Parts: sequence; C-alpha cells; structure tokens
Amino acid sequence: MYSPWMLPWSEAIDPVADQIGFAGVVSVHRGGETEFARAFGLADRARQIPNTVGTRFAIASGTKGLTALAVVSLINEGTLAMATTARSVLGADLPLIGDDVTVEHLLAHRSGIGDYLDEEAGHDVTGYLLTVPPQDLATTEQYLAVLGGHPAKFPAGERFSYCNSGYVVLALIVERISGVAFDQLVAERVCGPAGMADTGFLRSDELPAGTALSYLPIAGRSRTNVFHLPVRGSGDGGIYSTAADISALWRSLFTGRIVPARWPKWCVPAAMSRQSPSATVLASGSGSTAIPSFWRDSTPVFHSGACTIQGRPSPAP
Repeated sequence: MYSPWMLPWSEAIDPVADQIGFAGVVSVHRGGETEFARAFGLADRARQIPNTVGTRFAIASGTKGLTALAVVSLINEGTLAMATTARSVLGADLPLIGDDVTVEHLLAHRSGIGDYLDEEAGHDVTGYLLTVPPQDLATTEQYLAVLGGHPAKFPAGERFSYCNSGYVVLALIVERISGVAFDQLVAERVCGPAGMADTGFLRSDELPAGTALSYLPIAGRSRTNVFHLPVRGSGDGGIYSTAADISALWRSLFTGRIVPARWPKWCVPAAMSRQSPSATVLASGSGSTAIPSFWRDSTPVFHSGACTIQGRPSPAP
C-alpha cells in the first residue's frame, strides 16, 4: 500500500517512464478518487499523435478477465455451469478437445487442450504465427479455423498451463449458449453494467480517433502488429479500453454490478480492498491491467498482456 511518507506519485512514476521510453497511460485510484493520471509518449508514431489520459489501448490478454466475467454472469443466472462440458456445446466441432473438458477447466487454464498461440512454445512475438489471414478472424466462429488440429497437451485437470485457445473456446460456448455474438455479450453483461463506454472489440484495420496503435518491439522500427493478430479479438484478447474504464471495471466488480459480490470475493484477494490504491497501466503495445483472469494452485492471478500479479488465496463461493 502507498504510504504518505513515500514519494508523490509523479516523482515515483515519471522518472521510470522517462528511463524506459514508456508510451501509454498510468493512473492510480483509491476509494473512487483519482490520485494520479498521466499520459506518456505517442499513440501514433508516424503522425506524432500523443497519448492522452482518454486514449484507448488494446489490452491484449487483459481481455480474459472480461471473458471470465461474461461466463460467470451466465453461470450465476443458471444458463451455464462450471461443470458444463465443452463438447456438449461444440458438438462435432474441434474433435481433439476431450469430452471431459469443462467450463471450469477452461477458466482455470487446466483444460490441457492444444493452443493455437502457445505461449509456452517460446515463439518470437514479432513472428507471423497465424495460419490464416488476420482479416479472416473477425468473428468468434471464424476462430474455428485456427483452433482445430492441436492435440491435447495433457488430461483435463492434471495441471495448470496457460492457454489462449481455452478462452476462445469459452467465447464460443457463451456465444452459442446465449445466441448473442460474443462482442455484444461482453458489451451487455460486462461493459454496460460497469459503465465502460469506451471499451469494445474494435477492428485493428479501422481504429477510430483516440485509439493508440500497437507496436512490435523491433529496435529502430515503428512496425504495428496489425498482421500478427486477428483483425478483431475474441475471448483470449483484443478488446480496447481506457484507463478510466478499467478503473470503472474495478469499482463495478467490488460493488456487484456485473456479478454478485460473492464472485469477486472468490477471485480477488482481501488485500486489494476498495481503500487500497489500484494502478492501471495501459501501453502502446500491450495492456498492463490488474484484472482477475485465472487461478494457479487455488491462487488468483491478475493478468494482462504484459504482467501477472499473484494475489492471496480466498475461498470459493
């Protein structure tokens, strides 16, 4: 927790941002009040457009937290269950996914299913890893073309293994169960209740004004990742948001606007109370947002495209 005798936020953050050439937004909130918010660097390097505190950023795998909340909202109303098997919804699609893989396995990254973007494989992030053109991945159903053909890594429930495919499969499941397109489902069940008006699944090839481009870490180059990721994200990543919207997500999570309060108590450690300062860092490249997104050995892990923050275990509802 930040103490009064520590450096002011600007004196603690500005030198680090300058040292690393950070481009993005840092905001700190406590008790519903903003203690610090500042934009750094450029949203568009070629056009020299600076970031502002209201700039939208692609938050990468921070999206998984919103996917989990959409899933839990359906579980809470009885439309879905933790024990629902993927096969019962997928039918004949993706036959390499085991019949015993459940929603709970997928949420906890313990499904063992093969991954279309396997982060344990040590791929170069600047590589062109998609097996279909990015523009052919604009809806969740279209992801079937890249999800198939990956053998299981281990039996369901055996161990933890971070899995992007698992969260796209979750998006497929909730889309088919609800009859609502996944991006619209997240808008209705998560963003709407939370008041996240500037958050959504945008196409990377038609970004609106006020949205930062995402750049690859290539020295001396300003190359975007538009050919490296799906043109529109799904359950595993690709939503765009602002620092203010992420702060709104936290407030809504604790006050039960998205799902009943017992769910946040399960996935959020007690140390992260509403009176503790919460920091949001959004960057031109990947988001660094403390969103509860998966569990490892009964410990909630707050994950994004750039960092993970492990919390303390708390009992399930």
